[in-house]
Amino acid sequence: MVMHQVILSLGANYQAEKNLPEAQKSLGQILFSPHYTDAIWTEPIASKRTDLYLNQLVKAQTELDFETLVKSIKEIEIRHGRTPEERELGIVRIDIDVLEFDGVHHHQRDWERPYVQDLLPQL
Repeated sequence: MVMHQVILSLGANYQAEKNLPEAQKSLGQILFSPHYTDAIWTEPIASKRTDLYLNQLVKAQTELDFETLVKSIKEIEIRHGRTPEERELGIVRIDIDVLEFDGVHHHQRDWERPYVQDLLPQL
């Protein structure tokens, strides 16, 4: 059994205080030993809506390879109500991105975001 180290970012701007914990429960099916940062409210970046985002990071381990992890995360987003129509309107029930997989950075622009820099020390 190969375990991979991951850092994920979670964000929501619609019913965020409900959707973030629900997403955490779903992630519990694919993550081991998760360590979540505090969830913080942030201003939207390049969004069609002015709703604040609730953002959080998680560092964990997974048995899934990178492609399977991404596919599983997208399935979690859909299961929690994410649709292309809402995305087009700027409604984000839950957004989960892989920031790091086995030491390799992904979503490089996200690493530069202030909330990521603020939360990283908590991991």
